Amino acid sequence: MTTKTLNEADLVNFTGTTQWYRHPLVQSVLYTDGVQHVAETGGAYWLLDEIALAQSISKIKAEEFQVWKLTVQDSQGMLTCDDGNGRVVYAKRIDYTDFPLPEIKLYFTDSVILLPNEY
Repeated sequence: MTTKTLNEADLVNFTGTTQWYRHPLVQSVLYTDGVQHVAETGGAYWLLDEIALAQSISKIKAEEFQVWKLTVQDSQGMLTCDDGNGRVVYAKRIDYTDFPLPEIKLYFTDSVILLPNEY
């Protein structure tokens, strides 16, 4: 088992990206250095999969700007996507997760997953 070293303090250091990463399953989706850090140190490549694969759902794809939020409590999670104005267009219960933070927010726009401070 990999030790998850992700912490909120590290995330504020990402304010742009020097490298783009291509999602392996949905080749049209890219993500930033900060999101790569979240996936690697938080064991959260599955979260990127959830966001990328959800782009095939018409009501999600219709939103040009998406705010994805994962909240975790007692090893269970709730993943939501809203339109940036708080209107939730998608929600999924995660029966088990060992994601190390109680909450994380990611943006999706122009086929890119990024941290809010990378926007």
